[in-house]
Amino acid sequence: MSADWSLLRQELLAMAEEDLRLRAELARTGALYQGYHPAMRAVHDRHAGRLAEILADHGWPGASRVGEDGAEAAWLVVQHAIAQPGFQRQVLVALRAAARLGDVPAWQPAMLEDRIRTMEGRPQRYGTQFDWDETGQLSPLPIEDRPDVDARRQSVGLSPIEEEIRRQRAAAAGSTERPPGDWEARRQEREAWLREVGWRS
Repeated sequence: MSADWSLLRQELLAMAEEDLRLRAELARTGALYQGYHPAMRAVHDRHAGRLAEILADHGWPGASRVGEDGAEAAWLVVQHAIAQPGFQRQVLVALRAAARLGDVPAWQPAMLEDRIRTMEGRPQRYGTQFDWDETGQLSPLPIEDRPDVDARRQSVGLSPIEEEIRRQRAAAAGSTERPPGDWEARRQEREAWLREVGWRS
């Protein structure tokens, strides 16, 4: 089936815009930080379904097809599809192949791999996934082979981990997001949700 890549690019950009607009609205009210908001999940699931159709019909929409902005919009859609374990794992294979061809930047499959690993309860490789720790600090989730993380980050075009920690904490300080009042209760709720959607057995 042939594709009008210009139209698909516009569709992908519209999906990313809708995602980020709703996220900003929920962040302003603080609702974004009170669990996975149903409206946010509905957008993520709908976009993931459409992107799965595009992938099945045409392959991954990389920069050579939809431009760098369209390809990044597609990556954002899959990165946010956190209730779709099978889809994220499928896309990671496609993203790695696209990165080998130079059709997407290497940080895109790296960040998706980290997200999948942390959802599965495994240490991440690049230190891109952050959450509040038990001391109330925004910190990277556990990292495999931490001493060599900066070399891995550099290999995919990411800044050193300490620089990223400072950036993430500064961004959080300037937002309405705050550490959970009951860290252990939040951790248990997250674990239950991860089991519910199939990330963990």
